[in-house]
Amino acid sequence: MATERPSLGLTERLQAALKERGQRWTEQRQIIVEVLAASDGHATGAELVERVREQDPSATPSTVYRTLDLLEELGLARHHHGPDGRETYHLEETVEHAHLHCRGCGAEQEMDAVVAAPILKAIATATGFSADLDHLSLHGLCRRCAAARGPSTPRAKAGE
Repeated sequence: MATERPSLGLTERLQAALKERGQRWTEQRQIIVEVLAASDGHATGAELVERVREQDPSATPSTVYRTLDLLEELGLARHHHGPDGRETYHLEETVEHAHLHCRGCGAEQEMDAVVAAPILKAIATATGFSADLDHLSLHGLCRRCAAARGPSTPRAKAGE
């Protein structure tokens, strides 16, 4: 499987951050970064482990997950939780976005920061809580599934 090289800036930033922490830049870390960079959109940890092992059969799942945690800790990658609870990862160079999951057909779509801004503002106004957009996942029905279901009554609120 051919992978694209991540932007030189990302590799250099990661190498510098590792050096600053007294950690080594390894070939396995390079492969993991390349595989993540080549992932179209989001990839689960299990998918990344499989893709890394195609290039380096000696790579262990723990090495892949530790590297993903490190990338996230350094602000170079992000993850969110899909409807099944699994974490999916992407590089930080991806435009910040939230996720919409259809419980009808299983489709997932991204919601960019501009569209999500009123939601985040409403949360902050009502609660004083500043939510992280990259961890925002909403579950409901996509336009097609909602139309197929037809008009419905709103769900009752807790306590009604």
